[in-house]
Formats: sequence, C-alpha cells, structure tokens
Amino acid sequence: MENFEEQLHTDLHQFLLSIKEVDERLPECPDVEDKWEAIAKAYIPDGIREFQDFPSASLGWMMYIGMAVAKMWDTEWEIYSKIEDLYVYMRDKRGYDAMDEYIREEVLSLQGADYIVLEKVTGECASRVYNALMHQRLEPGTKEAFEGYVACLRQLYLYGAAMQLRRMGYHMTKMD
Repeated sequence: MENFEEQLHTDLHQFLLSIKEVDERLPECPDVEDKWEAIAKAYIPDGIREFQDFPSASLGWMMYIGMAVAKMWDTEWEIYSKIEDLYVYMRDKRGYDAMDEYIREEVLSLQGADYIVLEKVTGECASRVYNALMHQRLEPGTKEAFEGYVACLRQLYLYGAAMQLRRMGYHMTKMD
C-alpha cells in the first residue's frame, strides 16, 4: 500500500505541476498536515457511504477540505485550530452534498472562471485517483481496500493544501 500511495503522490504531482497548480517542491505546513488524522476519522464514515454511488465526490471533497484547511491556516488559524472537528464544521454549513460549493464560495471566495477551473482540476484529480484505486483490483470491504481508499484521501488532502498554499503565494524554493 505504501507503494500505491507513492504512485498516487507522483501522478498527482506531475499532473498538477503540468498545469501549474503546484511547484516542483511542495510546501511544508505542519499545522495543516497535523489536522489530517482527525479530519480523516471524521470524514471516512461519510466518504465511504458516498463512495459507491459518487466516487469522484467521495474523493474530491477531501481535496477541497485540504484547500479549506490551508486557507483557514493562512487567515484565522488561532480561531480555526481550536475548532474541535473541522470536517463537521465545514460539512454542517450546507451538508455533505454541497460541501464543495460551500468551500469554493465561502472559504476560498471563488467565483466565475476561477470557481469553474477549480471544479475541473479537483474533478480530474479525483478521477485519476479513483482510476488508480480501481486498477489495484482490491476486493471491496477488505482491509486493503480501506487502506487504499485512505491513501487516496490522504494524497488528495495534502495536494489540496499544496494547491491552495501556492494560490496564496507560498512557494518553496531551494535555498542557496
């Protein structure tokens, strides 16, 4: 499974780099990364329930969550970092089905072309990850299938955060 997650990481990095959504060197943001586990635990029951009928949403929503947490980190982290369950906080604004719209409109303040572009990029990333997961031929309901799903979510969360950090002007460059 570690190899699978590394493949996801490489594929998403190459894709997002090719469309200039991330830099060669990904940002490091321990505050955002540290929220992953709590967000994943809260998200997984909803995500798994939605996965069979709406796999792209089940996966893609986690990318939006990563973006939202990065934005929160940049703006009001002293407030947001104290929220017990950031996932539930975001989900309950408009419900699970409209969480993508809530994050794009209210958290990221996107409209027009930017709103649509982000929807397309996130959809493509979710589709790539879903296809990679299906190619693993994991038996549904098994420990391996669950671990594969979680690996997908983790990479999407981290890349969502990386994209948003770049959009806000954070760039990791090699120091000479």
